[in-house]
Amino acid sequence: MEMLPFLLAPFVASLILTGIHAYLGVHVVERGVIFVDLALAQIAALGATVAIVVGMDPHGHASYWISLGFTFLGAAIFAFARTRRGHIPQEAFIGIAYAVASATAILLMSKATGETEHLKDMLVGNILAVSWPEVQKTALLYGVVGAFHYIFRKKFLAISMHHDAPEKLGFNVRFWDFLFYASFGFVVTSSVAIAGVLLVFCYLIVPSVAAMLFADRIGTRLAIGWTMGTLVSALGVLLSVKMDTPTGATIVVTFGGVLVIMFLIHLVLHHGRDARQLDGATSAQREL
Repeated sequence: MEMLPFLLAPFVASLILTGIHAYLGVHVVERGVIFVDLALAQIAALGATVAIVVGMDPHGHASYWISLGFTFLGAAIFAFARTRRGHIPQEAFIGIAYAVASATAILLMSKATGETEHLKDMLVGNILAVSWPEVQKTALLYGVVGAFHYIFRKKFLAISMHHDAPEKLGFNVRFWDFLFYASFGFVVTSSVAIAGVLLVFCYLIVPSVAAMLFADRIGTRLAIGWTMGTLVSALGVLLSVKMDTPTGATIVVTFGGVLVIMFLIHLVLHHGRDARQLDGATSAQREL
């Protein structure tokens, strides 16, 4: 009970991350650009690295805007990398951007003092250190992004779910792709500063993948994803404190373990359903 006040801010922050990332994860998985979050997160981290190297406060406003500028550049690249004929997969550009951003950050950090600690913070973050003002600011920003996506949900869902159909209907796909990735960039830039690259990636992908094991409808997927993210966040934060381990890495491993359990449950349910269908088909053949 004595630890509850200490854990409350990190837990609320994890709930906020779950809320927006589980929704964005549905789009990312449907678009087939699984590593776009990882790439944008790494590009945002590269911007923060540049700010550190030139002597800025990594948690200051100037550092944030530099990081956001780098993320917008990445958003523009990903939006325009979507070729009409699709002869070059968009995921290829995303993978290249991630590799180059990672390598550049490592090179820059090799010239900075305390580079090991900065690299660790970029990867796993330190969500336990989040303050209430950061939580409030993040909640406000994500609320604005969420409202933006709700207002234009039909266009974003049309592009994510149907791929080629929007172009046939006259949509400017690249423009709406840029708006999607740019809004995504706002989320990622703030998330990386709080949770690190790896945890941000897990919040985006793992709840969406887990939800797809059990549901096809968007609303049901979101409900499953939000529930999983909430429970895993609480469990991960608690385990981190109990075992005295890095919080971000602990939540990432907890996400992986829970996903394995959910996949095994899916296999059991799927096998049982297939067995019932096979028994039904066999009975029908006997009756004939």
